[in-house]
Amino acid sequence: MIPVIMAGGSGTRLWPLSRTAYPKQFLKLNGQLTMLQQTAARLDGLSNQDPVVICNEAHRFLVAEQMLLGGKKTSIILEPVGRNTAPAIALAALQVMKDLPEGEAAPAPVLLILAADHVIQNVSAFQAAAKQLLPAVKAGKFGTLGIVPTEAATGYGYIQAGSDAENDCQVVQTFVEKPDAATAQQYLDAGNYFWNSGMFMVRADRYLEELERFRPDIHAACVKAMAATVADMDFVRVDAEAFAQCPDESIDYAIMEPLSALDAGEAQVVVAPLDAGWSDVGSWSALWDIAEKCENGNATLGGGDVILEDTSNSFVYSDTRLVTTLGLGGIVIVDTPDALLVASKDKVQEVKKIVAQIKQQGRSEYEQHREVYRPWGKYDSVDSGDRYQVKCITVKPGAKLSVQMHHHRAEHWIVVSGTAKVTNGEETYLVTENESTYIPIGQVHALENPGVIELEMIEVQSGSYLGEDDIVRFKDLYGRA
Repeated sequence: MIPVIMAGGSGTRLWPLSRTAYPKQFLKLNGQLTMLQQTAARLDGLSNQDPVVICNEAHRFLVAEQMLLGGKKTSIILEPVGRNTAPAIALAALQVMKDLPEGEAAPAPVLLILAADHVIQNVSAFQAAAKQLLPAVKAGKFGTLGIVPTEAATGYGYIQAGSDAENDCQVVQTFVEKPDAATAQQYLDAGNYFWNSGMFMVRADRYLEELERFRPDIHAACVKAMAATVADMDFVRVDAEAFAQCPDESIDYAIMEPLSALDAGEAQVVVAPLDAGWSDVGSWSALWDIAEKCENGNATLGGGDVILEDTSNSFVYSDTRLVTTLGLGGIVIVDTPDALLVASKDKVQEVKKIVAQIKQQGRSEYEQHREVYRPWGKYDSVDSGDRYQVKCITVKPGAKLSVQMHHHRAEHWIVVSGTAKVTNGEETYLVTENESTYIPIGQVHALENPGVIELEMIEVQSGSYLGEDDIVRFKDLYGRA
């Protein structure tokens, strides 16, 4: 069984903590591990195979670093554009089939398809449900994990299970769309409906067979995209032009719904019930649901200080600052260094409307945090004005920024701790703690940390234009030149 972790998505409903460049699957929302790392960790004892991760190309270094820190060796397939889950799973299936040893009659591998941004509190129950699906899937069926509903929720699709059994699993009669409140209550009362978790299990060859049967256009585009892959470190790059022509479709619409609609004698989809404290953390209220709360029903998260007075049933996230409340109930406050959200807890599903406005206005808060991660480290934009910008830069031991030049700005570098190896035109020299150097406009330069501890420095930029797109890269370790 090969785990396939889908780590795409922008997570806009958890703005301002989740941003396009740093979405929720890379955040620590309910513990010391990020959601991606938690997804990988719950596979221990279930599969001894290295996972395949599918992600947006812009997030490739985040995925690689977090999986490495989590002790997981992984193959990372890069999507040049998002095309939903049906094509993403097809890329993974084609990749694992390509990796099968030649000349051996080994059975096609089973794929356990998981989202990277779900919470599952009872890992043993999750593993037991996955094992329950395995015999039917090995026999060629499609399997899914259906969440035992705890309420008449309208935010999830539902799976209707029949009375027939298939290898200790229930046969799926149909997948249904998100219902209205009255219909959701009928589903809950019926007792044979489950929330659609978006977690599936299928043999790689069977997935490709049924995809070609029901959606030959998706199958053809993915085969073409995988025909000319390029290996780049741990990354698998697919043919961008071919994949861009692929239709945007979910596995539910492309395969699961038409399969479950076949006659009972052809039943191909089975479901294993899962009651394990599952949440897709689709909103701030959902995070409040699973968070530890005080006696007044309040939950707090983050590294900042929070003081709550006469406040109940609320969620407060503070990144750095002191946040205080007085005389409030049922509210959500999320405070980050560059953006603050204050909302009624029953309205947080509509945060995406705010994000849409921010994007339409061309504001950076839609995409980036004030602190931005790069493969070499990170930078924090501390302050800025019309012709200046101040950044705190952290460079990992042994890491090197690209050899580059700026047309419109000069830079002053002040080393706070560690040692910087600076290339400044034709010169290369070391700058140590409490020393500084100056990079003129138009000068080709580079920065490297030759030491064994992190390099921390202050960069003061000055000039007529200070945008990140004023970078001409001549040489880069990370393929960005």
